[in-house]
Amino acid sequence: MADRQFNLTVLISGNGSNLQALIDACASGALPNTRITHVISNRKAAYGLERANKAAIPTTYHNLVAYRKKHSEDKAREEYDSDLAKVILDGQHPRPDLIVCAGWMHIVTTAFLSPVAEAGVKIINLHPALPGEFAGAKAIERAWTVGKEEGLKRTGVMIHEVIAEVDAGDAIVTQEVELREGETLDGLEERIHAVEHGLIVEGTKKVLEGLGKKS
Repeated sequence: MADRQFNLTVLISGNGSNLQALIDACASGALPNTRITHVISNRKAAYGLERANKAAIPTTYHNLVAYRKKHSEDKAREEYDSDLAKVILDGQHPRPDLIVCAGWMHIVTTAFLSPVAEAGVKIINLHPALPGEFAGAKAIERAWTVGKEEGLKRTGVMIHEVIAEVDAGDAIVTQEVELREGETLDGLEERIHAVEHGLIVEGTKKVLEGLGKKS
């Protein structure tokens, strides 16, 4: 990877175990010349905020509920997404080279995507399914159910580019995960999360290497 310094903004909604994988990778050099400069959560109780605080990473809580109190659902999402882009790009934090959605449970609209694209910032997302399969929420549970009821033999994890269509951007890296007969949903989730922690680092590194070659 080139010697330039890369800044990441990470979007989270929950436990933040994938955020932790990125924090650890920055510290160990697995993501060389890379630092996380901003973590944003749409949930106040997200433990990932505590992980960021422990790593001395600035955080922002950006709450959709406040927008829903003032606007219709579509307008609330549009205003929320527009302001989310401003929070990331307004200069109060270092402008990111890459935005990583790591367990971010909010579907962004063009009100977010357009200004971020205009700023030249790439966005990637982790999704616990393979390209073209189980887009949207509860992907692991849905794959497990199809495996149990219809004999599906594998699911997987991907890191992909973020576009307006949910979980449909070009895949950057993928990894298959076997569906084991008789395995509980909890067991499958545990194995998939272990894959996620490695793949989110691999996908982030691949994108940053591409950015380094362009600089």
